[in-house]
Amino acid sequence: MPPKRRGPLQTVQRETDDIKRKVDALVQQAAKPDASDRTDTLERCKELQRAMEEIMKTLKKLSKADEPAPVGNYDQCKREEEKRLLTLHERLQSLALQLQPHEETAGPSSSQTEQESEEENSDEEDESSENEDAEEVVQDDYDDDDDDDADSGDEDTDISPAATEQGSVSYIALSAFTGEEEGDLSIQKGEVLKVLSKNKDGWWLAQNSKGQKGLVPKTFLKMSAPQDSERENEDDGESEEEEEEPDIKSSKTSNWNTVRKAVNEIDATDVLSAMGAIPPGFRPSTLSRLLEEAGKSYRASHFIQPKLSQSQLSFKDLHMDPDSGKVHGRPSRVSLTLTLWSCRMIPPPGVGLQVLSRHVRLCAFNGTQVLSNIHTVRATYNSKSPKTWSFSPRMTGMLPCLLDGDCFLRCDSESPDLGILFELGVTYIRNSTGERGDLSCGWAFLKLFDESGAPIALRTQELTIHGGTPFEKDTDMDTTSTKRGYPTGVFQQMLLSRKIPKLVVKLKSVNTRSRELLNLLPDTIVGSLSTLHLLATYRQILADALLLDRVTMYNADLICSSVLATFPEVLDQPDLMDAFRKSWAESESNLRRSDKRDIKVLKQMFVSVYMGSVFPLLYSAEMPAPCWADEGVESQRARIIYSPSQKTSVEALLSPQCSHQAFDITQVTYDLISTAQP
Repeated sequence: MPPKRRGPLQTVQRETDDIKRKVDALVQQAAKPDASDRTDTLERCKELQRAMEEIMKTLKKLSKADEPAPVGNYDQCKREEEKRLLTLHERLQSLALQLQPHEETAGPSSSQTEQESEEENSDEEDESSENEDAEEVVQDDYDDDDDDDADSGDEDTDISPAATEQGSVSYIALSAFTGEEEGDLSIQKGEVLKVLSKNKDGWWLAQNSKGQKGLVPKTFLKMSAPQDSERENEDDGESEEEEEEPDIKSSKTSNWNTVRKAVNEIDATDVLSAMGAIPPGFRPSTLSRLLEEAGKSYRASHFIQPKLSQSQLSFKDLHMDPDSGKVHGRPSRVSLTLTLWSCRMIPPPGVGLQVLSRHVRLCAFNGTQVLSNIHTVRATYNSKSPKTWSFSPRMTGMLPCLLDGDCFLRCDSESPDLGILFELGVTYIRNSTGERGDLSCGWAFLKLFDESGAPIALRTQELTIHGGTPFEKDTDMDTTSTKRGYPTGVFQQMLLSRKIPKLVVKLKSVNTRSRELLNLLPDTIVGSLSTLHLLATYRQILADALLLDRVTMYNADLICSSVLATFPEVLDQPDLMDAFRKSWAESESNLRRSDKRDIKVLKQMFVSVYMGSVFPLLYSAEMPAPCWADEGVESQRARIIYSPSQKTSVEALLSPQCSHQAFDITQVTYDLISTAQP
C-alpha cells in the first residue's frame, strides 16, 4: 500500500511543530545558570529565526488549490498556523534580547527583558496585560532618565527623536475614534499607531502612518505583535535600497498586511471575551460567514436548480416520466424529516450585548465540508428561562416558516461520515459601539450512519453541544466544571449531566405523501417542511419548461417565465414565502377534492397565485431589501406584505399609484446556462 500523500499545509504544520520543539529546548538551555556559551545559543536562536521566516514565506504562498484532497476550514487552519509562527517568533526575539551583550541593552531594555522572560512563563490569558505593564515600566524608566527640566504638562512637544525611536510602541485600533477636541487624533478600525507616551488619565499620545500626532483613549488600542513594528522600521530604514526592487517590497508588505488582517478579524471576539460579554466556548459563526461570503452557493435558491449531467447536455436530477408526463421521482441516500424540540443549558451572552436573534442553522456535513444549503430556524426565548430555547411556538393562524422546527433533509453523498451539523447562533449588537455580529454558541453533529454503514434509528436524539467551531476538538462551553475537577459519585455525575448544554432533535420517518414530494426535489437540499408542496410544484413547472417545451436539448435560449426566474429568489426570503403559502392555502381551500391531486390544476394555480401575490411585492419600490435580524426592516416589510392594498389586480398594477423598481430582463427570463448547477 503506497504511503498517504501529505498536503502542503500539513507539511508546514509539521515543520512548525519541529521548530517549536527546538525553541522549547533552546529556552530551557538558556535558562540554566551554568550556560557556558551564550554566543553559540544566540547563533542557534538566529538560525531558528531565519528558518521561521522561510516557513512563513512558504505558508503565504499556499492556497486551497494546492491541496491534494479537500481540507475543511482551510483559511482558519492557515491563520492559526500563522499565529503559531508569530508566537514562536516573539519568543525567539525575547530570547535574543536576553542573550545580547549588556552594553547594547541598557536602561529600559533590561527591564523589558525581565518582563519578557516573566511573560514566557505566565498564562496566555494574562499575556496582553503583562505586555502593557512592561511597556509602562520601559516608558517610566526612560522618562526618569530624560531631562528633569522638561515640562510634564506639555507632553505633545517634549518628546525627542530618541524617545520616538526607542520608546514608541505599535498598537492596533480596536474601533474607530473621532476626535472631539483640539489635540485629539481621529483613527480608523485596524489602523496601526505608534504610542509615544502614556498618561495616567487614560489618554495616550499616538502617531499614525501619516505622521499626525494626537491623543487617543487607551481603551481603543491593543498592542500589536512586536515583529510588525520591527518589520515597519526595517522597511523605513531600507527604503532607498528597496527602490531598485519594488516587487520584493510590495510582496513583503502584502504578506504582513495579511497577517494584520487575520489578527483584526478575531479582535472583536477577543475583546468580548476579555469583557466577559461572551462565554469561553463562543466563536464567530462559521455558517453565517459562509452565507455572507459565498454568495448564493449555500442558499436554497442555488440547490433548487437542476444539476447538469457529465455531458452538460442533460440533467442529472430532473427526468420526466413518459407515461404520466410528470417528474420522475428520484430516491436519495438520505431522505428524512426532523423536528427541533429545544435547546437546554445554553449560556447567555453578557450584559454588554443586545441579542437580536437566537437561531439554529443546520446542513448536511461530512466532518470536513458543508454538502448542502444552510437552513435557519429561529428560536423563541423566555426571559424566565434564559438558558432554554424552544421552537415552533403556538400561535393563531399560520406558523412562519422561519419559526417552524419541522424540517426535511435530502443528501446523496456517499461519505461514511455523513450527518447533520447543527450550529447554535446569536445575532447581536454591542451597546457601546452599535457594532453587529454573529456568534456561534456551540455546535452538535448527528452522524446518520453507524460504523457498519447502516442508518441510525429514527428516534429522539439528545445531542451534546460543543464549544468552538466544528473544526475544533474538545472545546468546552463553560470551564467552571472542569476547573473543579470531574465528579466521581454517581449522584454528582447525574447533576453534572443536567448542566451540560443539549440540543433535543426528533428524527421521524417520512409518510407516503411526503416521500412522493421529497423524491421530486433535488438529490441534496434542506428546508422547511411547510414549503415542501410548493417546492415540488415548482420542480414540475421547471421540468415542463426544460424537458418538454424546448425544441432540442441543445437549445440554451432564454426561457420567458417570471416564475422560473424569480421563485428561487423568493425562496431565500422567508416572509415572502409565508405570503405565498397564505395565498396558496386560500386558493387551495376553494378547489374540489379531485383537483387537489391534479398536477395540471396545481401548476396553473401556482403560476396564478405567485404572479398575483408575491411577484409584485418582490420588485415593489416601497419594499425595503431584506436584512437579517433587523426588527425595523422586518416590521416594515410585514406591513407592506399584509396590507389590504396588496390584493393586486391588473388595474392596480398598471395604476400610477403603484411604483416598482426599474425593469430588468432577468425578472421575466430564465437563463439555463447561468442558473443550472454544474
